[in-house]
Amino acid sequence: MKENTVLISIIIPCYNDWQYVEQAVYSVLNQTYLDKEIIVVDDGSNTKTKEVLKRLEPKITKLITQENQGQSTARNVGIKASKGKFILVLDSDDFFESTFCEKAIVSFEKDSTVKIVTSFVNRLLLNGKKDVFKPTGGTIQHFLKYNGATGSAMFRKSDWENAGGYDEKMKTGFEDWEFYIRLVKQGGYAFVIQEPLFNYRIKDNSTTTKANKNKITLLQYIYLKHQDLYKSNFETFVNHLLSMLEREEFEKNKNTKRIEFKLGNVILSPYRYFKSLICR
Repeated sequence: MKENTVLISIIIPCYNDWQYVEQAVYSVLNQTYLDKEIIVVDDGSNTKTKEVLKRLEPKITKLITQENQGQSTARNVGIKASKGKFILVLDSDDFFESTFCEKAIVSFEKDSTVKIVTSFVNRLLLNGKKDVFKPTGGTIQHFLKYNGATGSAMFRKSDWENAGGYDEKMKTGFEDWEFYIRLVKQGGYAFVIQEPLFNYRIKDNSTTTKANKNKITLLQYIYLKHQDLYKSNFETFVNHLLSMLEREEFEKNKNTKRIEFKLGNVILSPYRYFKSLICR
């Protein structure tokens, strides 16, 4: 391993993830990139989680404890306390493969217009299986339509400062997407490493699951907050909305046909049975 010269600050907000946070911490401790600091923000966790964090404290750079204020605030608090040129945020129930930081820094060094670095994702599903999700990355035109990066990603601290940090009013999800819109709206793009270097747990009570249940309200907040951007990209935005409606209509029709088919089988099965008796 070669010595690295640019400091990366890895911020891990934690709320009641006692069974996962140790794996998250070790995934950044074991990064092949050497020049890093690790800041864990305990966002009002329960006693069991605090015991795990106390055990991990000697292995990390800094443990910050606060009353529960939400993920956006916890991330901002950790970043404010950091010293690195680059920031990597990591949710405490997820983890990175060991080469992510090293490859992310190379991506920034190759292209100064890169604002965010993410990667393909191993999604750990509820049934114990996994699949690979591939974020699109892209420019502001992409991010106005959807989040092209994962919530756990790397960016420059200076860009975080210029963007104004995470929106602390957003406590129910999509805060990373809204933040990324502000990161790339003045130019630049999100780069995606074409390898599954990030591991994301899908849980019943995950932030993403909760956000999807509150999706309409969150979309409204983002659209209205950035209405100047959506107005200046009106045609792209309208085409996207129509495409979403078309997909939803297609899925609805597909599901309806599936239900009708199943009902048809139930209704017709007695008739087919009696017909089979008669035709013997």
